[in-house]
Amino acid sequence: MLKKYLNKENLHHAYLIEGNKKDILPLLFSFLEEMNVGTIANPDFYNISVDTFKMEDAENFKSSANQKSFSNDLNTKRIFIVSANNFLHNAQNTLLKIFEEPKINTHFFLITPDKEVFLPTILSRTYFISLKSETGDEIKEADKFIKMNLSARLEYIKELVKGKDDEEAPLPNPPLGEGEGVNTDSPRAKALKFLSALEVAISNTKEPHPDHLLIKEMEKVIDQIFKVREYLRQPGSSTKMLMESVAILL
Repeated sequence: MLKKYLNKENLHHAYLIEGNKKDILPLLFSFLEEMNVGTIANPDFYNISVDTFKMEDAENFKSSANQKSFSNDLNTKRIFIVSANNFLHNAQNTLLKIFEEPKINTHFFLITPDKEVFLPTILSRTYFISLKSETGDEIKEADKFIKMNLSARLEYIKELVKGKDDEEAPLPNPPLGEGEGVNTDSPRAKALKFLSALEVAISNTKEPHPDHLLIKEMEKVIDQIFKVREYLRQPGSSTKMLMESVAILL
């Protein structure tokens, strides 16, 4: 599915791919290998994964991107892949400087579960591909959540975000070229994923219902989901407290 968006003869300098990293990376690696770009033991291939892409990561990324190809061959493609659940705004501004002055045969792939984490300036300078989908099971879980009483919803949230937030328990930052590290099961990542499913479930609840008062109340919950999603992307925010605010309003 990914390959239909990628043109071997005219590869864009920067892609933003929304979806599940575990699904996207094998497809991307396969495409690159078809282009004779090695994804193993290739000094011009970089694949880094972190839970939150921070300023320090961006500076290291910029330094590596500004280096010349190890082969000194102008036709050698340099590939940079970054997978993260969250990209901090100051780190995005550093990426923006790289994208504004693209180098020949240097291509970037940003992989994220949700494009809303990105600034409009990043979105405008990347080729956006959405491979995001909510499974039926996730939406069913969200639908059950809507129908629970408050006590049950708060207990559900407690289990959903069990553990420490990613800023409190940071993952080791692997060096460029290594691809392990994204914690897709961190409380923050699970909360963001659940909010997306909950938004779909609420929309499904609203549409066929004749009660306009209920629709207005559900719209308040959707607004709160948008706010909570934004706060969840800020370092130091409490995942549990933010998710509880949605449960209480619902």
